[in-house]
Amino acid sequence: MRKRPIAPIQQDAPLSDQGWLDLDSAAVVEVTSEQKEYPVESALIAGEMRGWRASDSGAQTIRLVFDKRQRLTRISLAFEETETERTQEFVLRWSSDGGRTFREIVRQQWNFSPPTTTREVEEYQVELSNVTVLELVIVPDKSQGSARASLKSLRLS
Repeated sequence: MRKRPIAPIQQDAPLSDQGWLDLDSAAVVEVTSEQKEYPVESALIAGEMRGWRASDSGAQTIRLVFDKRQRLTRISLAFEETETERTQEFVLRWSSDGGRTFREIVRQQWNFSPPTTTREVEEYQVELSNVTVLELVIVPDKSQGSARASLKSLRLS
């Protein structure tokens, strides 16, 4: 029997955080608005707990413009609403030509009903090649209320 020793798994970093794309160094982020206390990077950087919140009501866009073409296999989104009952819709789409044309990945609605239904977590297995732009459009309240969009986290691998 042939055998060889292997190094033990390091327990320094949680396993769930391994494999996520470092968006801080891989892309420029564009955003329609943000509250000073909840900047967009708070939803994009692993370990950050505040998340992003828009400073204005109405539809909001978060756009990641990658420095070089990316291959994406997993997209994880988390939304949280603890105060306002509302129906939110989001659209996630991607481009391989610098944002001239987009292809939709998913369009979904979710009903927040605090205090019982306050969190939406979505994870998508995808096979996307040559991604130059990833765009998330959030309509925070389908009934045209004054709710503001928010995003707890966005992770890509």
